[in-house]
Amino acid sequence: MTQTQSPETSRSPEFRLVQVALGGLRQELFHDAFAYRPLPRMDVNSGPTRFLPERIRGYAGLLPHAVVAFAALIVFMVGLARYSGAIGPIGLVSALAPALIVLLTLVRPVLSFWASLGTTPFIGYLSGFLSGWPWAANSFAAHLVVLAVVAARTRPRTAVWMWVGTAGYAIFAETFLGMGGGTDAIPMLFVAALVLLTVTVFQVRRQATREVTAQQTATAQERSKRTLLEERTTIARELHDVVAHHMSVVAIQAEAAPYRVENPPPELEQAFLTIRENAVAALTELRRILGVVRAEDYEAPEAPQPTLADLDALVGNVREAGLDVEKTVTGAVRELPQGVELSAYRIVQEALSNVLRHAPGAAAKVEVSYVLGGLGLRVANGPARGLVKPSPGAGHGITGMRERVTMLGGEMTAEATDDGGYEVTAFVPVSREDIREGAGQ
Repeated sequence: MTQTQSPETSRSPEFRLVQVALGGLRQELFHDAFAYRPLPRMDVNSGPTRFLPERIRGYAGLLPHAVVAFAALIVFMVGLARYSGAIGPIGLVSALAPALIVLLTLVRPVLSFWASLGTTPFIGYLSGFLSGWPWAANSFAAHLVVLAVVAARTRPRTAVWMWVGTAGYAIFAETFLGMGGGTDAIPMLFVAALVLLTVTVFQVRRQATREVTAQQTATAQERSKRTLLEERTTIARELHDVVAHHMSVVAIQAEAAPYRVENPPPELEQAFLTIRENAVAALTELRRILGVVRAEDYEAPEAPQPTLADLDALVGNVREAGLDVEKTVTGAVRELPQGVELSAYRIVQEALSNVLRHAPGAAAKVEVSYVLGGLGLRVANGPARGLVKPSPGAGHGITGMRERVTMLGGEMTAEATDDGGYEVTAFVPVSREDIREGAGQ
């Protein structure tokens, strides 16, 4: 039984290669050849233009348009230079048409290429073959400008097809329209190849720079999201003990409450039983969710979570590491909810760690303010001193501190100071009910 092959599979590789090549030619130079694509403004927020004054910078975006207009003026002047005396209508047309084609690249780039090729023999005839064939002097300059502008505004392979089209026209003009004498086809093809190669190299480099920038931006955003998720996971793990403690206390108190009342009514026993069951269920669900966000290598801490009472030990450890730290506490010291105490301790801990990494040898100040309605924190340091170089960081510390403050409904700032140091300030609101709750823990 014989199998019939489709026309696509029976064609030779050479035929398919030609088909692909012609398809690329059609897509680059024939598809939407009349499309209206105005030249966009230049980006003035990068490069040397970003240093210009604001009022001048707005006009700097039109620099590519001005360059094309100036090139069109040069082409027009080259066309006029062939006429020593008065110029007639034919001379004006032969001088003006190439200049207008150059201006056409501002709005319809592909069409300007075909217009440049299509008008070249007519401009040559009108010029009386005085300045070369098949390109007159102004047509020669105009076509090079058109090739450069269109190549800069399209894809790199368009430059290849434009050079092929130019070579095809040159061969056709020499073979069928030649009038004898010299020719400028070879100089045109050589100079056009140099121009297109230069523009294409710059275009490929610019495209690669844009892709690298976009990739770096996407990577930075992805890294920021991943850092945020990691910090939230860490906070969730640390606060698990705090929440689990409260839920355990609720369950134990609900179980013991009926025994503190003599002959409690069945309704009361059932109510406390329901409270205990809900507390146990919530605790079980909390542990299950924590198991989802817990890392594989995570080990639950054996010691209790730190509080503000442990700041003295933290400051002592940092001093042993070589950091000169001064701690100040203002206001009436009182016990706060465990979540607030833990987050405040972690914020000070991370801020001091940042000083050790980024400002070795600097002096630091830690201020803890118990104010009405909340808790204020301030960690400030001076500029780095000594021979130890700062260690680069990924920015996780600031993200973690900001996430903790946001979780508690507070506000935080982290910015450089005028003396070259750095300052982290945070305020965590604490209501009176939260203070009473913290005092009863």
